[in-house]
Amino acid sequence: MTKVADKVIWLTGASSGIGEALALNLSQKKLKLILSARRKEELERVQKACSNGLADIKILPLDLEENSMLKQKAEEAQALFGSIDILINNAGISQRDQIINTSPEVDRRLMEINYFGTIALSKFLLPQMIERKCGHHVTITSIVGVLNTPFRSAYGASKHALHGFYDVLRAEHHKDNIKVTLILPGYIKTNISYNALMGDGNPQNKMDAAQDKGMSADKCARLIVKAIESNKQEAYIAGAREKLGIYLKRFWPKAASIAIRKLSVT
Repeated sequence: MTKVADKVIWLTGASSGIGEALALNLSQKKLKLILSARRKEELERVQKACSNGLADIKILPLDLEENSMLKQKAEEAQALFGSIDILINNAGISQRDQIINTSPEVDRRLMEINYFGTIALSKFLLPQMIERKCGHHVTITSIVGVLNTPFRSAYGASKHALHGFYDVLRAEHHKDNIKVTLILPGYIKTNISYNALMGDGNPQNKMDAAQDKGMSADKCARLIVKAIESNKQEAYIAGAREKLGIYLKRFWPKAASIAIRKLSVT
């Protein structure tokens, strides 16, 4: 059991959705918290909303697409409190379109943000974590990281890639006492579908029906913190149907394939 209290936590994608809910949840605990996202004004808003809690909170604007700046940002994050105990990789973007309509530029953008930017932060924090023999990488992937659905080809691919990377990180650095937790949310009621990219790169600008009926971001955040403190390797934070889909895919892949074709996913 690893309590988050008294830890230094760096949270990306903290300006909205699951990230904002996590910031509010973590702020109620005695810890040090670094909030990152692209929009400084939104980070300041979240920081203010968290100000009645127990946490010592700092903000660090960050854009995962600015690859050349990520090493510097990791160094700045470590300098704020001297080290990072837990990195929560939550920043990302989704996609909503058929493969035939999705440009290669959108595919690359999804991979740049969701995969390359995310793993870069982990890589830049690794040396200090190895030296300290202490560290925890928490990465928000998705149910589609193991069970993808139509209209999410690039999104699912980027989440599958995260599983491949972090499974290896866990294996290679077990001896260094470095932990890895993969969080797989299902439908969570956030603005992710509004911001999801269509095949031409423009945002969808509407709420998916399934997303609108999803779990609250607050409940999701509470379950994520519980999974971190329990040192879970993977945590499925989703409804019964989404969890059933994972087990169907694992044990009856042909049946899962047939079921996925019939899903209403937008």
